[in-house]
Amino acid sequence: MAFSTPEQPKDRRFQLRATAREERLIKVAAERRGVNVTDFILSAAREKAAETLADQTRFALNEQQWKLFMRALDRPARERPRLRKLFAESHVAERRS
Repeated sequence: MAFSTPEQPKDRRFQLRATAREERLIKVAAERRGVNVTDFILSAAREKAAETLADQTRFALNEQQWKLFMRALDRPARERPRLRKLFAESHVAERRS
């Protein structure tokens, strides 16, 4: 995903309208994160955009790549002792001190 870098100047502008309550909420949250409002809003918008598009991503494979991909999917799962141990443990919320 492309984000702004020193080689990519921020030369685009968004105009937003918000209620006084929304403005205060965003300003306080940005302040607590230690960033300015613009960076806070852009960060949140990028995160939401990536989340929204994640399920819509497509990729193209040539015939050979497709065969390798399908072979990998059809391969039996390997035993993962550390993973088995993790799932055997009680959930942290269920543990008593």
